[in-house]
Amino acid sequence: MNKQFHSFILGIRNRHLLGLDVIISCLTPSVALLLTVENAGQFHDLIPPLATYTAMALTWKLLIFFPTGLYDRYWRYASVDELATVSVATGSAGIVGIIIFFGLLRPLGFMPDHFPRSVPVIEGLLTILIVSGVRFGIRLGFDLEARKKSSVSRRSVLIAGAGVAGSMIVKELRTNQQLGLEPRGFVDDDKNKLGVRIHGVQVLGTLSDLPELVKEHKIAEVIIAMPAAPGKVIRDVVQSCKTANVVSKTIPGIFEILGGWAKVAQIRDVQIEDLLRRGVVKTDIDGVAALIRSARVMVTGAGGSIGGELCRQISEFKPAEIVLVGHGENSIIKIAADLQRRGDVDGLSVKARTVVADIRDRERMKQVFELYEPQIVFHAAAHKHVPLMEANMPDAITNNVMGTQILVELAEQHWVERFVMISSDKAVNPTSIMGVTKRIAELIVHDAWRRSGRSFVTVRFGNVLGSSGSVVPIFKKQIEFGEPISVTHPDVKRYFMTIPEAVQLVLQAAGMGEGGEVFVLDMGEPLKILDLARDLIRLSRLEEGRDIDIVYTGLRVGEKLTEELFFESEKVEKSNHEKIFVCRNGNGRNSGLSLPEQGVGALLEFEKDQVRDSTLRLDVEQLISAAQQGTLRRAQYLLRKIVPEFQPSEEVSEPPISRVGTERSLASAWS
Repeated sequence: MNKQFHSFILGIRNRHLLGLDVIISCLTPSVALLLTVENAGQFHDLIPPLATYTAMALTWKLLIFFPTGLYDRYWRYASVDELATVSVATGSAGIVGIIIFFGLLRPLGFMPDHFPRSVPVIEGLLTILIVSGVRFGIRLGFDLEARKKSSVSRRSVLIAGAGVAGSMIVKELRTNQQLGLEPRGFVDDDKNKLGVRIHGVQVLGTLSDLPELVKEHKIAEVIIAMPAAPGKVIRDVVQSCKTANVVSKTIPGIFEILGGWAKVAQIRDVQIEDLLRRGVVKTDIDGVAALIRSARVMVTGAGGSIGGELCRQISEFKPAEIVLVGHGENSIIKIAADLQRRGDVDGLSVKARTVVADIRDRERMKQVFELYEPQIVFHAAAHKHVPLMEANMPDAITNNVMGTQILVELAEQHWVERFVMISSDKAVNPTSIMGVTKRIAELIVHDAWRRSGRSFVTVRFGNVLGSSGSVVPIFKKQIEFGEPISVTHPDVKRYFMTIPEAVQLVLQAAGMGEGGEVFVLDMGEPLKILDLARDLIRLSRLEEGRDIDIVYTGLRVGEKLTEELFFESEKVEKSNHEKIFVCRNGNGRNSGLSLPEQGVGALLEFEKDQVRDSTLRLDVEQLISAAQQGTLRRAQYLLRKIVPEFQPSEEVSEPPISRVGTERSLASAWS
């Protein structure tokens, strides 16, 4: 009998529910009347008015039930939304019934005075109980059937984080029984949650109690359900799981969820990005949206890690169009396809213009500016691999310096409203060709602000996890092939940030910039590369020294033990965003007041700035010429002249090539 009833419940569809509701609506008035009268004779006398009430009740219920959506739901997955729908529908039907009974039927004489007044109230309550009970009985029936059919052995799971994400994980595990995971409890540091139950699962303790709880409840797996938690918390939980000898998994971080390429309930292995994330970035969404919405935006280096993520996040704010500029056709095709796919999924109608071009080609870039007339330019194109650029100084100079100069000049000529250049912490007190060329690019952008007065700014930050050529992908490949992990030095440190977080802060800084600023992202504390390598080994479920070794190869040319975010001469101020700093004098910027307000002293200082900027432009032209001619010693001399803080790791060995008189006059300085 129970089996037949169970099968009946599982076979119910919305068309069957309509029939059941009709039957229920015909029976509940009679049941309500029976509950109020004293004997069968009294009930028999009231059958005529009862029939009238029943017919009208059926009419108003169906008129309410259809529009509220009781017949277009999949009740197998009934949840709070469906509960609200049933409550609104049946509650409204009950209220309407009471109003019609007392406001229409009794005054017009359809209901005799001796007809019990409590009938519409009781009938309404019965409708709520039975209609909702049938529907949630379907959900219960499916849950019981799923548990019954689950043939896999179920492993006990502990969920770290008793918030919204944790509750969704419980629902996901209960719905998808084939996963073979049974939630046994939560751990959470919120003392107010200790002992409470969420979807029937109890909060057993705090995060520090995790090792003991794993042993006590024979936990086979820990799911970290804290998408907004900083990396330190995730790191501690992973370490506790390692101590307890239990597998740890997690759900995507908040940037992946907000970016639309991951779901809250998507369980995966813990990744290095999870250990280094630093919590939720508070973003002035309205400010960024006002900057980008309906604007024509150009992104150089659009096929790269930062450029591609810029395009993805910019598309969320519905610009008029995005011009994707890149030198590699494959990377441009990939990001364009990604934007199209996201548009199809999210309904974003963003025009993506694909441009394959070299930013060093002035005529080509001029055509692009004339054709698309961008209002905002994000300049992310750059050569950034330190050792590679040490061996290819001319290309580093022409790409990072000349390319930036061409873009800036075209942006001025075509009245670009905002120009945002992506810089690097390696530009501070540089020891590498890559770093010094990025510093010169910063100076070029600042010089353009002086001339134009428009919002030309720089955003400076450190390493980003997962970017092409960065240390994490290299380490992962070495682990994959069973090779020793190569670390340059046991004490080498770098600042790290996830790509989505960096880009979110870049967009925030772009909206804040008035012109001339160098915005520096708060990178937190620098991380030892050795610790990063060891984390990756642990996350790969390997053991250092037994499964894989770490070898030290020595610092490469151009590399430093530690990077810096600011020059000593820079005046660092906090912006109105907690994770963005502003350097207002690192490029020799004046106070920003008009000349009459500043007086004669400021006028003299302004004239000095003009002379210095003219010298900068001349030196940059000579630097580019030296790079194009391959005169490396002259180029190194000019790099030092433009950026006095530049301390190259080694002198170039190529002898000076004297082709013009000015080169001979500088020969002593080169040597």
